[in-house]
Amino acid sequence: MNEIAQILDISNKTAYSLVHENLFRHVRIGKIIRISKKSFDQWLNNFADA
Repeated sequence: MNEIAQILDISNKTAYSLVHENLFRHVRIGKIIRISKKSFDQWLNNFADA
């Protein structure tokens, strides 16, 4: 989650909000959230084009 926050220059809280809005594929393993790099990259490219 920290990596996404850094890439997007947002807070960790905002990054968690994006995940909970199901904007990109993710999986929760216990307390850890794993995000699909491919899905995140696609979302980021679409967001940048908008």
